Amino acid sequence: MQLLIVHDDAEVGGQLVGMVHDYTEHQCDLVENDTAALKWAQEHAHCGLLLAQMEAPGIDGLTLGGSLSEIFPGLQILFLPAYPAAEQRLEIATTKVFPEPIDGERLLEAIETAAAAEAGAPDLFHVMDVLQMCCLSRRSGAVQIVKQTQSGIVYVRDGKIVHAESATARGTDALLEIAGWNLVEFAYDESVRAPETISMPWDEALITAIARHQGQTMPEATQPFEEPNAPEGMPPPKKRGFFGAFRRS
Repeated sequence: MQLLIVHDDAEVGGQLVGMVHDYTEHQCDLVENDTAALKWAQEHAHCGLLLAQMEAPGIDGLTLGGSLSEIFPGLQILFLPAYPAAEQRLEIATTKVFPEPIDGERLLEAIETAAAAEAGAPDLFHVMDVLQMCCLSRRSGAVQIVKQTQSGIVYVRDGKIVHAESATARGTDALLEIAGWNLVEFAYDESVRAPETISMPWDEALITAIARHQGQTMPEATQPFEEPNAPEGMPPPKKRGFFGAFRRS
């Protein structure tokens, strides 16, 4: 699989490239901004995975992901947001969002999951991953959420969820419905605004949604990621490296 990493910090980007080369069989290139990424895309016939900062000087990961997805059908995307991992309210077992310090072990697992996807498979994110990422990134605009034949829109303003709509509901009821859809496709439009119908904090709303759907189809959004316990007397599984230092100097 061909990877493209988009990172404005050459040191961190170089560490990520080195990790891919050392621990996978995949090809990997690094560019420093959106303009370079689009130029790279013009010069390459294939790309299976984009690993991009969500926002940095010269980088808008959401916009770039949309543009490259049109060039490379079936492109899978992983995001590196600007907020620290300590700010996350929800732990997603199959996350595609990796704040600093980047957990390299989990990142490698996500890369291999992307490599195993069938050709042309949709780029699926856990809905909680998408909403948490947009809120913690202080985004404003509309996030369209699609699950098979279902479709909804969640509106954010400076990182606050202010409104939601589905085919059958509006406001908080729509948000709670959409938050239970698990794996979804999404698109983002920063130009769209909506009136405020939701007043509860975004994290409270999502935790309420988890409670509502508990025991149905949302187990991976309710438990923190943990390594499986090794059998008694056996050494713990060997890590593929210490990647917790993947952060800006």
